[in-house]
Amino acid sequence: MYQVIVTYSENEPWWFFDEWQEDIKEKFEYDCFCQAKKRYDTLANKFEKEFEENRVKPPLLAAFWNDEELIYCEDCDEELQAYKGLMLVKDYQKLDDGDLEKNEAINNSGKAKCCPRYR
Repeated sequence: MYQVIVTYSENEPWWFFDEWQEDIKEKFEYDCFCQAKKRYDTLANKFEKEFEENRVKPPLLAAFWNDEELIYCEDCDEELQAYKGLMLVKDYQKLDDGDLEKNEAINNSGKAKCCPRYR
């Protein structure tokens, strides 16, 4: 089964930390990939209009954000960028792992991930 998932957190959707499912705000399930892809595309178009910034990573993982929208992290004792995540997954797993890029340990602003939870 395919899921189109919307998340909201300080992490872009491609991180898939152990507790990533706690960040799910909306979920749509489909038996057919084509139906799931249509919903993903509709939401991606909507979020592109709502947010100033976005970044897409294969396969079908997208982050949307406004620079001034922050989330306070108690573990870090600082404010972190808030991201609306959009992903199309199968059985809650990435569709294709592929090769990780060198910058996976760095967030979109070029800073290393600092939160102690993720070290």
